[in-house]
Amino acid sequence: MEWIGQLAAVGLVLMVLAATLWWLRRRSVAALLPGGRSPRRRMECLERLRLGPQHTLHLVRLGDRAMLVASSPAGCSLVESLSRSELENGQPAQ
Repeated sequence: MEWIGQLAAVGLVLMVLAATLWWLRRRSVAALLPGGRSPRRRMECLERLRLGPQHTLHLVRLGDRAMLVASSPAGCSLVESLSRSELENGQPAQ
């Protein structure tokens, strides 16, 4: 019966750690941790589309520009670069 108390103690510690991490992320203190958000991010991955096991398209925002980048085992290449207005309207500016 002693092991039940030990399991309960481990479970309680894990719950406290999870609650602390959640609280730090909500306050943007945990920006260095995976999934943390920094308020002054200049680069952001908007979307990712898997084309195959090793081929992916990434839509990346950098400042006021959005770039479509293709990734493969051979490397990365820029497919298209759009301004923020072109991205929001869904069509290239004339």
